[in-house]
Amino acid sequence: MLFQALDNKKDCYGVYCEGEIHLDEAFQSDQLTKTWSYSPFLADLGEIEYAQLYCLGQSLTQVCPPELEEQWSSISSKLKAFLKSFSHAKISLDEHCFFDLVPERFLVEFCEIKNEITEHVMKTHKKPENYEFMKEVVRLTSDISSQAVNLDKKPLKSCLGSAKGRSLWKNFDGISRRIVYNPYGTKTGRLTTIKTSFPILTLAKEHRAILKPRNDWFVELDFNAAELRTLLSLAGEEQPMDDVHIWNVENVYNGKYDRAKAKQKIFAWLYNPKSKDKLASKAYKRDEVLEKYWDGTFIKTPFGRRIEADQKHALNYIIQSTTSDVFLDRAIALHKLLSTKKSTIAMLIHDSVIIDLANEDLDMVKEMVNIFSDTKLGSYRVGVKAGKNFGDLRKLL
Repeated sequence: MLFQALDNKKDCYGVYCEGEIHLDEAFQSDQLTKTWSYSPFLADLGEIEYAQLYCLGQSLTQVCPPELEEQWSSISSKLKAFLKSFSHAKISLDEHCFFDLVPERFLVEFCEIKNEITEHVMKTHKKPENYEFMKEVVRLTSDISSQAVNLDKKPLKSCLGSAKGRSLWKNFDGISRRIVYNPYGTKTGRLTTIKTSFPILTLAKEHRAILKPRNDWFVELDFNAAELRTLLSLAGEEQPMDDVHIWNVENVYNGKYDRAKAKQKIFAWLYNPKSKDKLASKAYKRDEVLEKYWDGTFIKTPFGRRIEADQKHALNYIIQSTTSDVFLDRAIALHKLLSTKKSTIAMLIHDSVIIDLANEDLDMVKEMVNIFSDTKLGSYRVGVKAGKNFGDLRKLL
């Protein structure tokens, strides 16, 4: 049965189906099968197909068929007017259910055209090869966005000497308390955040202390040299258990350079197709990987992503996309591990996952590290840091 969720928050139960609105949990049945996008309260229902994943994260406007464009434009304008009025009235949609704030007539009209666009997408788009994986990514990021971040203004006092620090202090109360990721924000699958999200991916390191755990600790798990490890795996080579950059000093450059110089040289070679480095090429087999995963027009990653690329960008896309999916796959595994625990995943930042850890789950840290390390491309070395705020994390491993 085709339906639409009336809100995207875990505690706002409501669906539209067969011309009627249901605002309780009585609708939760296996009869609900197709909708536009995921909402956290749908997690425990049966197998539901999400049209937005079929069209690779495009918006309703982008996939609206021509015969519905005028109707969709009209209803979209009404939606924007409602949202603007909520903003002016300082009504937070983080604290209120959307369906409690708008007329039922609007909800019916809005959901009915979403149904039509959803049906159109399901009929005209092929199910992506990585659909199930992306569904888990969306579930993970949606659950993160449902958690308000815990902000503390006091650490900003030491940053008032900078323009950015003063701006953050002045606008502190207006900062969004939600981290809202866009899983389709880049070609390669690396996460971005939407414009209205808490700016976790661009927050300066000197301002990170404003973030405090809602439980007891922040624990950060971070891959060591993830992209180099991915390239080694794609080339069929084993993962070194040591720091990759130290390994490069000893095994690639034969002790000729120190760690910093070896790191600089390897990355300068890695992402410049015209760069020549015989020692690096022998160890990492860059050209063999490019030939295996790029057909001259598209790259195809082990995680089922197919991305158009020219020769200049092909290897970059192969490595970055595969590394991103390796990371997301392990974050999903941690998310499932913590699904019945007080601890949660608080943030995802590039190749690191930050756990909001409760004291009662301290004995799980070793298990988390093992799960995070055990990737589909081999065992990746993991660094571990912990602290009472995000700006003061101390290295444990």
